[in-house]
Amino acid sequence: MAAAGSASWQPQEEGLKEICGLLEQQISPSSSADKSQIWQQLQHYSQFPDFNNYLAFILARAEGKSVEIRQAAGLLLKNNLRTAYKMMSPAHQQYIKSELLPCLGAADKHIRSTVGTIISVVVQQGGILGWPELLQAFINCLDSNDLNHMEGAMDALSKICEDIPQVLDSDVPGLAERPINIFLPRLFQFFQSPHASLRKLSLGSVNQYIMLMPSALYASVDKYLHGLFGLANDPAAEVRKLVCAAFVQLIEVRPSVLEPHMKNVIEYMLQVNKDTDDEVALEACEFWSAYCDAQLPPEILREYLPRLIPILLSNMAYADDDESLAEAEEDESLPDRDQDLKPRFHTSRFHGSEDAEDDDDDSFNVWNLRKCSAAALDVLSNVFGDEILPTLMPIIQAKLAATGDEAWKDREAAVLALGAVGEGCINGLYPHLSEIVAFLIPLLDDKFPLIRSISCWTLSRFSKYIVQDSGHQKGYEQFDAALMGLLRRILDTNKRVQEAACSAFATLEEEAAEELAPRLEVILQHLMCAFGKYQRRNLRIVYDAIGTLADAVGGELNQPVYLEILMPPLIAKWHQVPNSDKDLFPLLECFTSIAQALGTGFTQFAQPVFQRCINIIQTQQLAKVDPVSAGVQYDKEFIVCSLDLLSGLTEGLGSGIESLVSQSNLRDLLLQCCMDDASDVRQSAFALLGDLARVCPVHLHPRLSEFLDIAAKQLNTPKLKETISVANNACWAIGELAIKVRKEISPIVMTVISCLVPILQHAEQGLNKSLVENSAITLGRLAWVCPDLVSPHMEHFMQSWCIALSMIRDDIEKEDAFRGLCAMVRANPSGALSSLVFMCKAIASWHEIRSEELHNEVCQVLHGYKQMLRNGAWDQCMSALEPPVKDKLSKYQV
Repeated sequence: MAAAGSASWQPQEEGLKEICGLLEQQISPSSSADKSQIWQQLQHYSQFPDFNNYLAFILARAEGKSVEIRQAAGLLLKNNLRTAYKMMSPAHQQYIKSELLPCLGAADKHIRSTVGTIISVVVQQGGILGWPELLQAFINCLDSNDLNHMEGAMDALSKICEDIPQVLDSDVPGLAERPINIFLPRLFQFFQSPHASLRKLSLGSVNQYIMLMPSALYASVDKYLHGLFGLANDPAAEVRKLVCAAFVQLIEVRPSVLEPHMKNVIEYMLQVNKDTDDEVALEACEFWSAYCDAQLPPEILREYLPRLIPILLSNMAYADDDESLAEAEEDESLPDRDQDLKPRFHTSRFHGSEDAEDDDDDSFNVWNLRKCSAAALDVLSNVFGDEILPTLMPIIQAKLAATGDEAWKDREAAVLALGAVGEGCINGLYPHLSEIVAFLIPLLDDKFPLIRSISCWTLSRFSKYIVQDSGHQKGYEQFDAALMGLLRRILDTNKRVQEAACSAFATLEEEAAEELAPRLEVILQHLMCAFGKYQRRNLRIVYDAIGTLADAVGGELNQPVYLEILMPPLIAKWHQVPNSDKDLFPLLECFTSIAQALGTGFTQFAQPVFQRCINIIQTQQLAKVDPVSAGVQYDKEFIVCSLDLLSGLTEGLGSGIESLVSQSNLRDLLLQCCMDDASDVRQSAFALLGDLARVCPVHLHPRLSEFLDIAAKQLNTPKLKETISVANNACWAIGELAIKVRKEISPIVMTVISCLVPILQHAEQGLNKSLVENSAITLGRLAWVCPDLVSPHMEHFMQSWCIALSMIRDDIEKEDAFRGLCAMVRANPSGALSSLVFMCKAIASWHEIRSEELHNEVCQVLHGYKQMLRNGAWDQCMSALEPPVKDKLSKYQV
């Protein structure tokens, strides 16, 4: 088969020599040649249609050349095929394939592995159908009993299973059955191979199918489990790790398969959770969280807790090679390197009830056995609650009591464990809270930095309850001790402790809110002192702590004594950081919180802040089309942060921002941002549009129709699910504009209504709660300003609209929506008849209507229907309501 294909193409000696020479230079570490020049040469060769044939020839046949050069040819071939395979002539495709197959059994392992990678790419590009000889070649190799051939084919097959598993689980014309059915029995057989490499590759390949669970695997799942138990104590750690991974994945995807064997699986997992190989133990440790997430009956696991908990605790101590141990030695005066800085993500502004939860940003940190064990303990404490305390507490107490420097890791692990169960076991721990806090506070001053840092974290896990108890004298002293203890640690000389203390303090701030007011001065002194001494990475956390403080205490911050401590260092930093520096993001975010907290108190700082935001947006919009003349690379995050700060300013200054807006080109910049292709830019732009509509709509007026059209477009998109936050903010902004410009909104009213009604009708399909609320409010606001346009269509949406209205908490926006309801009913009373029960429930959802005028309007609506519905029809409607709803309606004298 190969002979016919290869006879037609032969390499030229000269070309061969040249390409080998380039590859040699490319891989040689000592070569003085310029690498980018070599790369350009190779790119130049790539223009020749048979260049890839040369690479295949070098990989497969250049016996005289070093393995490194042949491998380099193979890797270059793989990258070329990834982009160009489909454009190659069939003859060249065929030549390359015919050269690859004989290499499956190459004597050198590296060549075999490179060939396996290329084969997987060819199958990704051309499919199984495009290479009918491949499957037979695999089978011949797997059945050959020759280690090189078996390993080569197994390596290629495992890469296909990893990259494109579905290809083997599909019907191939001309084959009696799916390829996976042919390979599975052979893979199971290899589970028993004397060669660890084959056991590993075959098990890894089958594991790739747990998610897809083809019928062939489902039918032989017992054989699979039998094979897994057979490999459970494999001498090769790599294999044991794959056995654990299989059980973890099975419990996530197909728990029913494991249920009959659960006790054996748990016994095994307990054993490998103590494996001498850390990676095996880590894989095993994932099982406990997965078990709890699978919602399996907790009873089965319950009896193993007394054995499991001690294992988790002993794995929670720092390993000797944990990178944190080295980092913990780092002095605060050492500047951070760029790679020390976590990538940071700014969350665009969002108007509505469910702000995205801030998840602790652990993606940057390495996941290891210690963290996984702590996470497992956390999950177990949430499932089993206080039941775990009788096993857990004696171990924690014993570890905490361990004295001597060498036992510090045990003490640290005990503090970590206490924090891990701080949420799940709070009922059992709450009576002992004052002892726990009294115990943790001295640990904040421990001589080991990692004990100081973990004590900050654990203290923060109890902060909600520390704040809750601060009402009486003893509780306040405890709260104060925790607060002052964390502030001391914020000024620690160790970077790790600074970071932990600042994060813990931010958590305490969120819980304590206005309780912090009496201590504002000392808090600000500590934070601003840290601001002066921190390096770049931790500086970001100080910004966050300052911003959280402003959110927590609000207007309390607006006092000269506080502003004199807070503002000068921030303003100095503001002048120091250039417009193109990403260190500006957290500073912009921090100013956003301060502007909102100070309200009109921010006026004295507003002008330069406003102007800089405008300049940044302008520069970035230029950079998008012409980075050279803008002098910076485009980065949309600068625009998003600047828009959000302008929103914070608008919210803080209210109509006081008008003079700044009137002298700027904000309106035109904002319109451009509303049309941006990046959804997070649009999201923040519509938030600002709504904020400006509230305080100075007159400045939006010249381009009102454009703003309205572009906002309506956000609701009318087939990809609503993907840009839900944009739609949410646009919807809210339309409502804010409507109540300000009144009838001028009329050209877009019907377009918007036709988008809002389906959102309300599909509300129960798990659409974003906030979008449903904002849709209901905006629909009501449009009805209030244009009842003549909206009311003729009432019966289409009345029921789902009233359901949505009854879910909204009392506030000014809900009042507007009900003004719309009353206006529509006056215009078209019969339109609501069929949904009267739902309307009554919506009215009953008010705790109380603060506006007397609206209260009277609602009374009139109900009385109108009572008079309209004669002959017992009204009483019939009333009898369909639950008693609490009827009680609420009695406020309106019906």
